Amino acid sequence: MPRSANSPNVKTSSVGGYWRQSRRPLTSLVFVLPLLLVYEGGVLALGPSAVRNGADVWLRHLLNLSGFGEYFLLPLLTVAALLAWHHLTHEPWKISLPVLYVMLLESICFGLLLLVIAQFQARALAMAGSGSPSFAVLSLGEVIGNWLGRLVTYFGAGIYEEVMFRLLLLPLLYGAAKVAGVAQKRDRAVIAVLLSSLAFSAAHYLGPAGEAFDLFSFCFRFSAGAFFAVVFVLRGFGIAAGAHAAYDIFVGLF
Repeated sequence: MPRSANSPNVKTSSVGGYWRQSRRPLTSLVFVLPLLLVYEGGVLALGPSAVRNGADVWLRHLLNLSGFGEYFLLPLLTVAALLAWHHLTHEPWKISLPVLYVMLLESICFGLLLLVIAQFQARALAMAGSGSPSFAVLSLGEVIGNWLGRLVTYFGAGIYEEVMFRLLLLPLLYGAAKVAGVAQKRDRAVIAVLLSSLAFSAAHYLGPAGEAFDLFSFCFRFSAGAFFAVVFVLRGFGIAAGAHAAYDIFVGLF
């Protein structure tokens, strides 16, 4: 007897299909491409000194030190890295439009969840006598300008901070832990998550545009770094970048 379209097995298969498709690097690329285009276009239109994200500046500086100073090289390398990663996974080169819509909803939900975590952490520190901490934006560098400039900056944070700390640094630290003799995969993953989260948090206080050190914002950004690392590992680059941008938009614009 044929199964009903509403049978549990069909629903389970649909959920499993979404879970797998949404984690594909190709799907992540298509999902974050609007953020990338808005950010790069916004930088050109509004002026790089006003809206450029800190991670973007650092990554471009590394490219300049290597002799590659072309403006569009960084976004092209980001696209190329995700395409190469997808090729290595041997997953189909197909995109489902409904999957992208659900990814947007999932990213918003993760952004709201992080907002709830920030609220609980702020209340805990307030009860401990640390005053009334305000929510911390996770965008590196000084955020200035009108709402449009801030929106562009938050899109850049979602893209390039996830590229820098999750797409590049997290696997690098995992590999370094393996070379250092850490035998268990779980232990290597924990080390990579903790160290990349520490670097992510500390980066907000470095350089001329860095903030003055604050215990609440440092602890929260460390927690946020671990949060995004787990989302990156379990749900892929696209949703991690979307959740990062969503959180910054909630805190910075509303």
